[in-house]
Amino acid sequence: MSFVDALRSRVRFGKFVSVGVVGAVCYATVLVTLTQAGVLPEIATLVGIETAVLVMFAVNESWTFAEHGAGDGRSLLGRLARSHGVRAAGSLTQFVVFVAIFRGASVTVLLAGLNLWLLVAKGGGIAVGMLVNYVFESLFTWQVHLDES
Repeated sequence: MSFVDALRSRVRFGKFVSVGVVGAVCYATVLVTLTQAGVLPEIATLVGIETAVLVMFAVNESWTFAEHGAGDGRSLLGRLARSHGVRAAGSLTQFVVFVAIFRGASVTVLLAGLNLWLLVAKGGGIAVGMLVNYVFESLFTWQVHLDES
């Protein structure tokens, strides 16, 4: 199976996006909570990303990619390490896009005392980072192209 064919699974992509929504909620909760506590948005976004990465790995491992990869603990730790490497690239992409939007177009969108521009900027970063993550999680972390013949 080719790399492109392995990425075409609509069911897997749908699951991945759904897990991403869960990660985004975790991320946004941490981001808003920390920024409201006075933490710089750039620091809060990094803490939120790591929280989301761990949650999304656990759900992807047990649901999205459940049929891929060996079940032993060593393989699980290997996938977690590879996933962190992949997510680092996706997170860096996400972070750069976030900062470019948030700092590049300083807009204030207030709702109940919260600046929603923070979440708008984050949404842009999440969208671009998600595409990077899907491709490399599928092909590198869980290696779906090797399991599907």
